[in-house]
Amino acid sequence: MPHPRDESPQPAPVGGAKPTPASVDIGDDAITIVWNDGRRCVYPHRYLRLRCHCATCVGEGMGRHAIDPNTVPEDVVALEYMPVGRYALQFLWSDGHYTGIYPFDALRESCP
Repeated sequence: MPHPRDESPQPAPVGGAKPTPASVDIGDDAITIVWNDGRRCVYPHRYLRLRCHCATCVGEGMGRHAIDPNTVPEDVVALEYMPVGRYALQFLWSDGHYTGIYPFDALRESCP
């Protein structure tokens, strides 16, 4: 079942706690994540799609990106998302890709 596009805010991280998304909005041009520590990241759809960490996109056992950017449409967009446990998000992309899991720490590191 798809996750609602807006989540209620979570408490700010305490001590060494890692930030988590307070809200996720899939817009026409980008995905906006507001983190529970107040940081706001806007990810253009294709930018995030090209950062998929699944075995197909990274190359199973290779540990490096194997995805050919030429195979990802310029107009690819996220259609839906859902949480994966308490550590990641998963997106359904308009190009049919859905196996990528985006850990929160990777999303924060790739915030444009």
